[in-house]
Amino acid sequence: MCCDSKNMGYTLVELVVVIVLIGIISAVGASLFLSRSAFSPLLATQQLSAATLLAQQAALAGNSAGRLTINQTAEDFVFTVGSGTLNARTFSLDRAGTTLSGASLPLTLTFNIRGEVVGGGNTSLTFNGESAYQTCISSLGAVYAGGCQP
Repeated sequence: MCCDSKNMGYTLVELVVVIVLIGIISAVGASLFLSRSAFSPLLATQQLSAATLLAQQAALAGNSAGRLTINQTAEDFVFTVGSGTLNARTFSLDRAGTTLSGASLPLTLTFNIRGEVVGGGNTSLTFNGESAYQTCISSLGAVYAGGCQP
């Protein structure tokens, strides 16, 4: 016989050690997830980029919707493409305690038939929350992370 009745099962010390280890691992794991903010600066930049591209494409097509308005409400960041109630498309993103600075809001960018920002110049925006995250809208309509290049 390979095993006798004395060596079957775990001791009380082994079980307590395993339970303590599981408790420590779950406490560390829970703290990692609970400390994360609901706001994602990368997601905000991608949402802003998508709205900018949509306004740019409308301007290239000769459509009057070639305008982007950036604003923030108490709860959301709001990106509106076009103007008026019928032609406008609105994208919103939960702010989660984050603010947008760098330009006076609401900020309206209008694109010309070449897809460039009317009036030229780069627009630098900063999402401020647990940390600051810079985003740039170039005079050519490109949106990218980081500060604007001169």
